[in-house]
Amino acid sequence: MTTASRTARHPSTLATLWRSTVGKKAVMAVSGLAMLLYLVAHMLGNLKVFFGPDDINGYAAWLRTIGRPFLGHEWFLWIARVGLLAAVGLHGVAAFQLSRRDLAARPSKYAHQRRRASYATRTMRWGGVILALFIVWHILDLTTLTVNPAAEHGRPYQNIVASFGNWYSCVIYIVAMLAVGLHVRHGFWSAAQTLGANSARRDRVLKLTANGLALLLTAGFLSVPVAVMTGVVK
Repeated sequence: MTTASRTARHPSTLATLWRSTVGKKAVMAVSGLAMLLYLVAHMLGNLKVFFGPDDINGYAAWLRTIGRPFLGHEWFLWIARVGLLAAVGLHGVAAFQLSRRDLAARPSKYAHQRRRASYATRTMRWGGVILALFIVWHILDLTTLTVNPAAEHGRPYQNIVASFGNWYSCVIYIVAMLAVGLHVRHGFWSAAQTLGANSARRDRVLKLTANGLALLLTAGFLSVPVAVMTGVVK
């Protein structure tokens, strides 16, 4: 094959899809739904803290053995982490590029007459930034235990209590979880529209589902630091 013929080749379907606005929105929707499933599973796991240290510590140990003997120790966790990282990366890059594309499409002569971004749009943009920063903090706090004041490897119950025993950890976590709730509320609805799941008949159900998921996740995640602060979990 000559150089000219290789140059003349059309880009792949995936490349064409990624370059399009519709494709980027689809990537955001699919990656967002993947992250939503992770959040639901993560929240349910966190709630095990209410059943005592043996329950949640045993659960954490079990996660490291999923797939054995076919998979090695912690292989499943690393596969899940890589998949989640890919979803977060694709979601963030698509969101950034769509935002830049939206700004570039605005006529310059209307620079002083721009419509203000909707509340939902501003919430999604700033919420995404807050969550990106929180993910870094959360990993350092409860995964690598770098910033946890009383870290004990293999003892997540004790690490959770130690972390939320500090007011600043609670403030960081609460702000982030409120951002999660707002992000899920708008994101779920946007994903349904992008993937064509919405209709005049289903809109009410989808909106109720979005609100319910946002409320459930926010309340579930916030219950843990609140329980530590009030002495229910200690």
